[in-house]
This record gives sequence, C-alpha cells and structure tokens, in this order.
Amino acid sequence: MDLDETPGAGEPPEETVLRLAREKAAARAEPGELVLGADTVVVVDGELLGKPRDPADARRMLARIAGREHTVLTGVALEEPGRDRRVSALERSRVRMAALTPEEIEWYVSTGEPLDKAGSYAVQGIGALFVEEVHGNYTNVVGLPLPLTRRLFRELGWELLGFR
Repeated sequence: MDLDETPGAGEPPEETVLRLAREKAAARAEPGELVLGADTVVVVDGELLGKPRDPADARRMLARIAGREHTVLTGVALEEPGRDRRVSALERSRVRMAALTPEEIEWYVSTGEPLDKAGSYAVQGIGALFVEEVHGNYTNVVGLPLPLTRRLFRELGWELLGFR
C-alpha cells in the first residue's frame, strides 16, 4: 500500500494517527471483510516522530528522546464495508527513555532495528534496553494496543475470544 503519511498542515498528532489508521483500513477494505488499520507515532515537545528516513534521521530522533519522556500515540480503525460499519479510537502511553551516549545511539542504529520504527526504537526488541518506564498500555508502544483493539472489535459485534 502506498499511502502518504505526511501530517496535514496544522493537523494535531492525535488527528494524524486516527486519519492514517482510517485511511489504511479503508484502502484494504473489500465487501465481506473486516479490516484493521493502525498508525503509531512518537510525540516529544509537540514534534511528531514517525519512522526515520535514514540512519542520520534515526540518530537525530534517538538523541531527541534520550533521557526524557515522550508520548506514543496509536490510532486504530476497523472497517467492515459490507455492513457499512467502521469504528476508530486513539491510545496514548508515556515512555521515559534512558540517557544515551552518542556511542550507544550509534551502536543501536547500526543494528538496523530503529530504521522502520516510529521514534526510531522498538520496545519489543533491542530498544527495550533503553526504555526505563512505560505509563499506559505496553502493547500501544509496540504498535497495536490490544485492549483497545478488542474493544473496537466488540463495538462491531465481534468477540476476539471466539477466534482460535
């Protein structure tokens, strides 16, 4: 899917992730299907940090969040076009990163892990070495807040506990 993930002019991060989650779900939706779309960003001092463009951008992002707290926002959308139903919601978590030396940042970027991650780190991977605290839902920081996702499925009449 080729979707422009650029925030709209003056669009708050919360609206950006919700819009992108909805657009992702709608882009894949076919009658008879139930489609989930999600988008995750990191926000620090009002600056939206998506996926880095390259290793230099990853280094910049990591230096920006090192030793401080940031917010992780995930928009989740479900689209059921055959029944003309859709729901979406936003999850928010706060994360405090350890202070990082330039050498630690360089080492982490050299692993390649940060290059496809919002905010340039993966709490479920090597990046966990640098995450000191998570306030809120951990799976949100991973990129798909599971309790919220379950609630959205329920709103459309689907119970995830019934799938095996």
